[in-house]
Amino acid sequence: MNYNWDWSVFFKSTGVGKEIYLDWFVTGLGWTIAIALVAWVIALLLGTLLGVLRTVPNRWLSGIASAYVEVFRNVPLLVQLFLWYFLVPDLLPEPLELWFKQDLNPATSAYLSVVVCLGLFTAARVCEQVRTGIQALSKGQTAAAYAMGFKLPQVYAYVLLPQAFRIIIPPLTSEFLNIFKNSSVASLIGLMELLAQTKQAAEYSANLFETFTLATLIYFTLNMSLMLLMRMIEKKVAVPGLIAVGAK
Repeated sequence: MNYNWDWSVFFKSTGVGKEIYLDWFVTGLGWTIAIALVAWVIALLLGTLLGVLRTVPNRWLSGIASAYVEVFRNVPLLVQLFLWYFLVPDLLPEPLELWFKQDLNPATSAYLSVVVCLGLFTAARVCEQVRTGIQALSKGQTAAAYAMGFKLPQVYAYVLLPQAFRIIIPPLTSEFLNIFKNSSVASLIGLMELLAQTKQAAEYSANLFETFTLATLIYFTLNMSLMLLMRMIEKKVAVPGLIAVGAK
């Protein structure tokens, strides 16, 4: 393929104010990170709660958590995003609906929708990881905690969850990386995250290969950095005998 690569395109003017194309990528990366981090906090907190509920000796609580997982895990992410952005605001009380649709900046309303959507969607997956980690622990630990006078909330807070999280770091890492990649759906509701900025730069500059190559490198570098960080944490906190550290 005879193609003349022009990497200088990123330092050329976009024709919009004083911005250069690289500025668009920096802005898009900022939105991507902001979406992923806030959505991950929601997913981790809610997913942990649901994971606990799935293992408690109460059929009603366990059933509610199971129903949540089945609904959010089996409805496509894109469908959920459109529901949160187009339908849910219409179901809010009128003052909140007007605030969301008219008072908020369009980028802010899109951001809130995608953060809530991604957070709740990923929470269902985190829930299953937490449930698996808790169930992987020996039942003797629960019995020992009860023997020491712990109540059920204390058993989870001080005995089960600290160990379960150390076991499930590898699958949680995968979910953490996925939430960064899934943030690209925000482009479909007008939020100019990294993918949207890449497509815009490609259209304005007509340098398709350069713009998408840079976006690929950014995604790859971001995810590899996160993966290496999580591997370091995994080795640091691994529970001997429950997870292989440094296995070849």
